This record gives sequence, C-alpha cells and structure tokens, in this order.
Amino acid sequence: MYAITVSEPGGPDVMSWTEVPDPTPGPGEVLLDVAATAVNRADLLQRRGLYPPPPGASDILGLECSGVINALGAGVDGWQVGDRVVALLAGGGYAEKVAVPAGQLLPVPDGLDLRDAAALPEVACTVWSNLVMECGLHAGQVLLVHGGGGGIGTHAVQVGRALGARVAVTAGTADKLALCAELGADILINYRDDDFVTEVRKATDGRGADIVLDNMGASYLDRNLDVLAPDGQLAIIGMQGGVKGELNIGKMLGKRARVLATGLRGRPDEGPSGKPAVVAAVREKVWPLIEAGQVKPLVHAALPIAEAPTAHRMLDEPDVVGKVVLTVRED
Repeated sequence: MYAITVSEPGGPDVMSWTEVPDPTPGPGEVLLDVAATAVNRADLLQRRGLYPPPPGASDILGLECSGVINALGAGVDGWQVGDRVVALLAGGGYAEKVAVPAGQLLPVPDGLDLRDAAALPEVACTVWSNLVMECGLHAGQVLLVHGGGGGIGTHAVQVGRALGARVAVTAGTADKLALCAELGADILINYRDDDFVTEVRKATDGRGADIVLDNMGASYLDRNLDVLAPDGQLAIIGMQGGVKGELNIGKMLGKRARVLATGLRGRPDEGPSGKPAVVAAVREKVWPLIEAGQVKPLVHAALPIAEAPTAHRMLDEPDVVGKVVLTVRED
C-alpha cells in the first residue's frame, strides 16, 4: 500500500506519498480501506518530532479516518466486511489501509458521506470525553471554548448548545466569530481586541464560566482561573501557548476550582478511561445529535492525500475554519 511517510523531523516538505508494507489486523482488530483522514495539530507536532506515537502504535501520521472494512481479525463481533465506518486512531490514518481495534470504530452517521465523516472521530471524542464525561456539562451552565473557529471549537460550540449550555467563544477573526454565532455561541470574544475574562464576566453578571475548554495551555492558565465561576472546571486539551505555567493555588481554593488535562491518543485500549469507553459514549450520545442535524462536521477544505504538505501549511493559516480533510479514495 501507499502512505504518507516522514523522512526526518521538519517542515511539511519532509512528507511524501510512498509505498510501505500493508498492515494486518490482529485479534480484536479490523482492517480498513481508508477513504479519507483529517489533519490535526498533533500531526503537525509529530511531523516536527515533538509528539511521538504511543508504544505499539503506527508511526504513520493520522489520528482518525473514514473507510470501509476490508477484513476482520479474530474475535471481532458486531462488524462485517463492507461496513462503512469511521475510526479513532493512535496513528496510521494517512494511508490506503489501517488496522484498528474494533472498539474504536463508529458507523458513518446517516446522511454523511465518507469525506465529511472523516472529520468527526477526533473532535467528537475529545469534546465529549472532556465536557461531559470529565466535567459533566449540562443545561444552564456557561461554557467557554477557546479557539472557537477550529475543528474542536466548532464541534464544542454545537455540542454545548445542543445540551442547553450558554456558549462563549474566543477567536481571532470576525468571520470565525460570525460562524460561531451561527453554530449557537452567544458570547463572542475577539481575543486580539478584548480580554476574555472581562467579556465573560460582563455577559454573566460577574459570575464567569462553569467550564473552560482550553487549547492554549500555559499562556492562558492564570486568566482561565480568573474567568472560572465558583466550582468551575478548566479542561486543558492543548499546548499552543506553552507547556509550563504558574498555577495559583489560592485562586483555585477560593473558587473550589478543578483543573484537569487530558489527552486522547495515549488512552488505553480498555477500561473506564480507555478509548472504547469514550467511543461507545459518543456513539450513544453524539451520533443521534449528528443524525438529527443538531451537530455537523465543518470541513474547510478537502485535498488529495498526496497534497498533505499543503494541508499542513493550511492548518496554520488564520482563515481556516473547522477541519482540513485528506481524501485517499473516492467515496
């Protein structure tokens, strides 16, 4: 088969579409013919040598994909050859074929093609595991989403709105904020011009946000504590603003705040915190929202897989909204 390989850590041009050995499904796994995959910031970090795959995972980029089941490994139940699926991966999505544990599969939601469906697994599992499984988001709460125009951000806005939360977002352009408003956000903050702590407090009569979904990390840590409401929760899912920050314990104690940081890629393959548990919850709770039209994938662009270098450059452009998809074969 062919896959995107990385010759050495570096910029987008270290990637190329080359022939590699075919994967084979082990016990409990299925082999997929990949239709499409999507670009995540973790892929950019791995390409640069800053985010190696977990032990035993494929070193090929790609944390999600859509496709058709080609073969079943021993002990797989509930799936058949020919099923159209999406998959949450620890690696391997930038390829013509990938082997994936059956517990990390989801059916393609009704009404979606394989191209758009490829944009769902990573964002859906990240958002639901953090906002609901970890933080218990529910109707009436205020949710602040940083990076509202990105793949995770646009999905989080829709899920928050569908659950009855009031959603605030930060973004860097008027166009992104306008889209977030269309998706259901009603507190819109341009982080280039306004202080999100001030704006959220103003919009909530001084109370603040019950839950903050943060992709920045260190650079936003102290202000995220400031914006939290009493008993608020800060869920850190990214490090775009650095990895080390000073944590003010006094602020946490005063607000009875909770700070958590979770990754999806390194979760185990079983157990209550494993990927299958997250995938099962997403299938039960999020897939009906997608099939009802309350939540939809937002695809900014779809490029052929051989143009992965262009797609990686695109993800760093300020006007990208939602996900960038790489197509491997026609739906």
